[in-house]
Amino acid sequence: MSRSGIVNVRMVITEEKILSNISRVQKMIDPNSKKQIIQLEDDAYFKDLVESIKTYLIEYPKKKNFPASVYKAAYGLVEFATNEFEENTKQIEELIRQREKNISLAGELKDVLSIVLNKESDWKEAIKDVSQDFSEDILDTLGVLGRAKSDRSQNYQDALKLINARIANLESNLHIEIDMERIEDRSKALSYIGIEVADALKLIPTPQEISEPEQVKEEQVVVEPQASKKKQAAAIKEKQYEEQPSVADSNYYESTRVNVKPSLWQRFKQSKFVRTIKYIMKIRIVLDVPALPSADDERK
Repeated sequence: MSRSGIVNVRMVITEEKILSNISRVQKMIDPNSKKQIIQLEDDAYFKDLVESIKTYLIEYPKKKNFPASVYKAAYGLVEFATNEFEENTKQIEELIRQREKNISLAGELKDVLSIVLNKESDWKEAIKDVSQDFSEDILDTLGVLGRAKSDRSQNYQDALKLINARIANLESNLHIEIDMERIEDRSKALSYIGIEVADALKLIPTPQEISEPEQVKEEQVVVEPQASKKKQAAAIKEKQYEEQPSVADSNYYESTRVNVKPSLWQRFKQSKFVRTIKYIMKIRIVLDVPALPSADDERK
């Protein structure tokens, strides 16, 4: 059943309409677009658009005559989603490293603060040792605490609050957590496209007009330099005759060919997309890719 009623996935959708839907979905996952999706769970319109694309791919009656323009657009959408997902993963990994570093810095600052508050003999050296890890204002504030004659003065209390606030910020990583949630929400939308559209697209053979052309190696007729023009002409004519295959030979050749070009689904599975879905979303995805068909299977 259609959830929002904005896009009815059961209606007869034209080629132009489905191309428009693909374009809209791509804009919704483009980080540079103002219409990018925020949360997958709350966006029924986005889900309906993806569902309409999936339904079109699955229910198209004659797969061999599938519109090349739609195939190319859907293929491009999956590739775009995969690339964006991998970029998101890199951002998440960087944020995780930053979060771990912040937690480590919080522990380091706690240790220095303890040395300074206890007025240990090496408190100045302790501050100097962390000068590469903290800003000048933090170092100056630690110096104020170390030089203070009384822990009841306003300067002392203000300096202590500032250091404790910095420690709390480093431990909580609030801004990092917000960024990670935003990226993870977008990654869910990207993975939804990759799974739904790529799964449907693998059932469709690559249209001929966008298939990679086979490279044909041209054979040259080699004639001895001493041969006369008459012999050369005869040799060329004989070669042309040999190059004309019989109908039976042509049928046999076509029946024994196996298309070994990697499918979109194989490329999708072999990319980082599936591996990173497990890492970010903590879900298990099992993708079954059929083995390469034999020549006997092709003939059937």
